[in-house]
Amino acid sequence: MTAVPPPPSTNVRPWYREPFVWMVIGGPLVVVIASIVTVTIAVRNADTVLPREAAPARPAVADPDRLTPQERLQAEKAVLPAGQARNHVVSPTLPKQD
Repeated sequence: MTAVPPPPSTNVRPWYREPFVWMVIGGPLVVVIASIVTVTIAVRNADTVLPREAAPARPAVADPDRLTPQERLQAEKAVLPAGQARNHVVSPTLPKQD
């Protein structure tokens, strides 16, 4: 005697009713929508470029050896945050607290 296979199920759901399909499609779809929203916000609210005249004027020092001690201290204090940040990046230790 041979076994008769069961008849195929007639209760087949369409592809859009399967939850795993929406899990696979949903992730990339959310990313695409979010990127479109991000680009739209960036284009509509773009920052304007400031003209050179808006930058604070800093006098150019041709010869730093000719500065008085007070002027030299002011010039060093003007670049101190940038110097500390640059040196902190390349050194493994924290800078000294004043």
